[in-house]
Amino acid sequence: MTRRQPTRRLVITVCPRECGVAALPVERGGPVRRLDAPAIMRALHDLVRRRRLRDRVQIREGCAGGCGRSGPNVGVTLYPVPPPGERQDAVAVGWRTYVGMLTTLDCLSRVIDDNLT
Repeated sequence: MTRRQPTRRLVITVCPRECGVAALPVERGGPVRRLDAPAIMRALHDLVRRRRLRDRVQIREGCAGGCGRSGPNVGVTLYPVPPPGERQDAVAVGWRTYVGMLTTLDCLSRVIDDNLT
C-alpha cells in the first residue's frame, strides 16, 4: 500500500485579546470544557503534540478577525505541503475563520481535522 503524501499544512491563529468563552469538548466524545483564548491555544498545542503534527500544524497568537465580536476567535490559513526536498513557501491556498462560531463545532479538534486533508 502506498502512503498518500499530505497535501496541506496549517497555521492556526488564536486572538488572545478577544474575550469570551466557548463551551465544547476538546476531542469528539470528550467532556465539555469552558475554553477562553489561552485555554484554546493550550488545547490546540496539546492536540498537535499528541498527534505528532508539529511539521504540518503551527499554532500562533494574532488577529483572527472578528474584533469586537464575542470570541474566542480562531483563523486557519492553509498552505500546500512542498514536495520532498523543496522549501515551504508563504503562499496561502485557502483559509477559514471561526469567528463567534466555535460552539457550533462538536469539538475543538475539528479545527484541525476539517482543514488538514
